[in-house]
Amino acid sequence: MDQWKDRIAVVTGASSGIGRAVALGLLRSGMRVAVCARRAEKIETIGEEADCPERFFPRRVDLRHDEESKRFFADVRDRWGPIHVLINNAGLGYAGALDSQPVHEWREMLELNVVALSHCTQLALSQMSEHGEESHIIHLGSMSGHRVPAGSNGMYAASKFAVRALTESLRQEIHQAKRPIRVSSISPGLVETGFAEHYSGSTEAADKTYGAMHCLQSDDIASAVLYALSQPSHVQVHDILIRPKDQSL
Repeated sequence: MDQWKDRIAVVTGASSGIGRAVALGLLRSGMRVAVCARRAEKIETIGEEADCPERFFPRRVDLRHDEESKRFFADVRDRWGPIHVLINNAGLGYAGALDSQPVHEWREMLELNVVALSHCTQLALSQMSEHGEESHIIHLGSMSGHRVPAGSNGMYAASKFAVRALTESLRQEIHQAKRPIRVSSISPGLVETGFAEHYSGSTEAADKTYGAMHCLQSDDIASAVLYALSQPSHVQVHDILIRPKDQSL
């Protein structure tokens, strides 16, 4: 990670779980890290936790609102300069069936998991073009973007399949333009975070899900992010699939 020391990273959705673990990992690797989340109180202490508040910049942002995203990226640039690394982590899911799920839940998943991810990518690419230096964009996808197990939510899976398509499309665009930017996707299986409770709407259901096996932890995914970033410039880790050993699908 020496190549990224003092470079600027943005991590979306850093209030808990994977995003928070990634932000801490990048700070401890010597990067300057800006994070955003809808719950400002959940991100304010990350810099102190990593013992480097001077290299940390938190901001409350709802990425579903384009102007808030634009202001956040502009504020990061004004504070430190154009960014080098983007970790597109923000996302959400709701359990439901296509024949009965409320349409507003579909829109919320697609707006955050697909549209906001793409908008953040666009804003990051614009800044990366200013310095023309080695850069890296990492999308946090899901194993649900590789298969659709029985009983899973089709719209959530569709949003994660879209992340896979966007990762490959971006890789091809950057390759054709010969830009010094690497692109990666990390697709976790079951990670013990607050996701299952939000997804199911039930603490009991989340406890049952996480109690079924020895789940991945947020730090496991943060380690995968650092692995992808730490490769030499000629190596592009395109897609990491990572699941608990006991997960069957």
